[in-house]
Amino acid sequence: MAKYLKWIGGGLGWAAGGPIGAILGFVFGSMVDGMSSGEYAYTGQAPSTGSSGKPSTQAGDFKVSLLVLAAAVMKSDNRILKSELDFVKRFLVTQFGENEADRQLLALREILKQEYDISAVSEQIRRFMDYSGRLQMLHLLFGIAMSDGDIHPNEIQTIEVISRGLGISKPDLDSIKAMFIKDTTSAYRILEITPDANDDEVKKAYRKMALKYHPDRVSTLGEDVQKAAKSKFQELQSAYDQIKKQRGMN
Repeated sequence: MAKYLKWIGGGLGWAAGGPIGAILGFVFGSMVDGMSSGEYAYTGQAPSTGSSGKPSTQAGDFKVSLLVLAAAVMKSDNRILKSELDFVKRFLVTQFGENEADRQLLALREILKQEYDISAVSEQIRRFMDYSGRLQMLHLLFGIAMSDGDIHPNEIQTIEVISRGLGISKPDLDSIKAMFIKDTTSAYRILEITPDANDDEVKKAYRKMALKYHPDRVSTLGEDVQKAAKSKFQELQSAYDQIKKQRGMN
């Protein structure tokens, strides 16, 4: 257990404070004295900053933030089933590997028992995480919501609340949503264009989105998060290929 909590505490920067830190303090405070004594708690000291002067996001910040938001999405239909946890575990294994998934699932089970303000949590993430990281967070939340084969309307509503808190633009929300909820215009919505766009506009949109969704943009969050980002990029590539095939584009 101590080793697990070292993973939680050692990988956190800004997420050790604010509403996320409060959630973690409650969840893990009873497990070891170190959480309440300050060994893993937020000390009030400013976290390290990047070149922009904004506190930098560490891999632990991203994963803990994902767990807290994922728990909110899972609880939004007012029931947590073992089958849902099993689906989420398989999702986490696919995204982060077996060992990492086991650690995250242990934390998730405890976070699910808590009540918290998702808008406040989302706002904390917005303040400290760059836009590319927040886009990846949103993509993973849709993946978790879809992990049981269907997305409940309440899950969509919760993700939309989170998206607003994260400061995600409506076109970017619709783009990522279209990767999971398919219809005849999904490929165009993923590229953030409409079906009446001409071929040059399609190509321009793809180049713009390829830069926005490229996995290298989240490289600072760790190899496993960067690996998870590849699925979003692949969805973009698939949408572009679909449009090219439909239009006979080169």
